[in-house]
Amino acid sequence: MASPVVAVDAMSGDNDPQAAVWGAVEAALEGDTQVLLVGDPPRLHESLDAWCGAHPATAARARQQFGSQVEIVPSDSVIGMADHPAQAVRSKRNASVVVAARLVAEGRAGAAVSAGNSGATLAAALFTVKRLAGVERPAIGTSFPTPTTDTFLLDVGANADCKPEWLLQFGVMGGVYARLMMAVAAPRIGLLSNGEESEKGSQLVREAHVLLRASSLGFVGNVEGRDLFSGACDVVVTDGFTGNAVLKTAEGAAEFLFGAIAREARASLTGRVGGALLKPRLRPIRDRVDYRKTGGALLLGVAGEVVVAHGRSDAEAMVNAVRVAARAVRQQVSRCIGEALAEEAAGAAAVRNGERGALSRT
Repeated sequence: MASPVVAVDAMSGDNDPQAAVWGAVEAALEGDTQVLLVGDPPRLHESLDAWCGAHPATAARARQQFGSQVEIVPSDSVIGMADHPAQAVRSKRNASVVVAARLVAEGRAGAAVSAGNSGATLAAALFTVKRLAGVERPAIGTSFPTPTTDTFLLDVGANADCKPEWLLQFGVMGGVYARLMMAVAAPRIGLLSNGEESEKGSQLVREAHVLLRASSLGFVGNVEGRDLFSGACDVVVTDGFTGNAVLKTAEGAAEFLFGAIAREARASLTGRVGGALLKPRLRPIRDRVDYRKTGGALLLGVAGEVVVAHGRSDAEAMVNAVRVAARAVRQQVSRCIGEALAEEAAGAAAVRNGERGALSRT
């Protein structure tokens, strides 16, 4: 299989263009990914010069990779965090995130990455890459650590208001992601609610429960917030408003806990000694909740791979986002989601036709 080609919006994140350029160089030096850096060429070359100055031992190789593994694609504007996503995408047709998405739509890249306005990334993907056939709404997912593996939660922000049918599709998309990206052979799908009982939850949750129960998915029923970290299931579906609130709360709790541990460790001599002993044990745990290590969240349901990176992404986060995008290209996540949704729809239609046939014979 040819090396994946990843288009990187190099201008929209808080730390861009340096974070994007440095991340792209790191990814290119690994030798198995082609990167299209989208942005203002003079500023991108300045960031390359800064990387070479900070890494003199590999500067020559990095410049060589810029000619073979990394290509600059010019753009003339940036969509800011304060811009209205859809309006900005329509009016700024050569903004960096729009150009990156267009490269995917045109087939020049297999995936796009942006650390900018997530709404603009979603809009750019919808307007250029387009939705997969049959997809009502794309969704953004992210992973939560458990004692043994991860739990994949979607949607975490693309759709504040949802319909029950959308949550069913999220279950299908999340199941494909778990199989391809998490190596889970038979994903267990849960529905986020305020209780395990099927009658619990909002009207949306109760109606979605009925659809998920009747589907071919490995639906295990309602799960509560605490189950995100217990390993009770592999995929949890919810609306984007709830999912985003859960994600931001979890991020805040993790920052508070690790910050509190660090403050206590520095407060006394015994604390500093104990902290030094615990640090090697705590680092792997911190890495599992660090957005710089996870790279970014895949936008599921569009006809190509699009990764939404954290707005504060640094070079480490961006290189990991490129890795996520490249892996999604290799695993053909979007194609497999399209196939799974078609199979689910065909199965549901067959059930309905069978029920109508049974009624006609009575």
